[in-house]
Amino acid sequence: MKKSRESGTFFLCIAKIMKQEKQKISVAIQGVRGSFHEIAAVEYFGSSNIDTIPCDTFSELFNVLAEGKAEYGIVAFENSVAGSILPNYELLRRSRLPVTGEICLRVKQNLVALPGQQLSDIREIHSHPMAIQQCSHFVNEMRQQGVKVVETADTALSARMISEERQYGSGAIASRSAAEMYSLSILRQEIEDDSLNFTRFLIISGSRSLTKKTCRSSGSDKAMVCFSLPHKVGSLSQVLSVLAFYQISLTKIQSLPIVGKPWEYMFHIDLIYSDHARFTMALDAIRPLTDGLETIGEFRHGMMPYEPGPN
Repeated sequence: MKKSRESGTFFLCIAKIMKQEKQKISVAIQGVRGSFHEIAAVEYFGSSNIDTIPCDTFSELFNVLAEGKAEYGIVAFENSVAGSILPNYELLRRSRLPVTGEICLRVKQNLVALPGQQLSDIREIHSHPMAIQQCSHFVNEMRQQGVKVVETADTALSARMISEERQYGSGAIASRSAAEMYSLSILRQEIEDDSLNFTRFLIISGSRSLTKKTCRSSGSDKAMVCFSLPHKVGSLSQVLSVLAFYQISLTKIQSLPIVGKPWEYMFHIDLIYSDHARFTMALDAIRPLTDGLETIGEFRHGMMPYEPGPN
């Protein structure tokens, strides 16, 4: 009898483990299937490990996370051609949600349209403003030929609408994945201004319960920190000098206006470190020089385009 109970307990544990393994991670993305956010999510988490939750806007994405409808969100924060997506910094700060990772994705933009059309047939181009900006040379050439450019909420959504509504004469700037998914033809491939066109996405946890101590990912060597500064001469240079003294590498600094405080700014900085204890000492050293110093997340830095790959 005892042996039978032990056997039953064993198989119950196995069943629970198998059930846990089958559970997928829910990831909120901006855009629909075929968007670059989905491509980045699949590359970061793996295609078999996630269920994506499409969101029309970045505000909706953060609301989904805040309401506990997704475990993670993946959010574009900067592009090597078009620059930073400034509103997302404010959305992140207001959400109080931690950053747990990042991924840098090579973005290849294409002009896609219904099959059977030529480039000369296109009278309108639809896409997200950032995608249009990344392809400014091509877009300007098309504008000179009388083509109308229409800004939309998402690259893949533009492709889907052209497909579903059979919009002959319209093209979308979108990924190859979106073209294949919505049965569109690629009229012109890789139309981005720079072949080194990369977008950096941050992985946002949907759990506010992650504290500064618990939000550290395994092997973390990068952090995002934000603070404001008093109106004193040299206040920013003092902070940077302290970070340099502690051998903390500053990879990005982004300033944003503080609403309600004209000409005052919040600074978001990305830091890479090799020694976490030294990083902690550096933060303690700059804390008296700043106002409202906050660590938004500590994580393993994603491979950047300027870094050599593994041997």
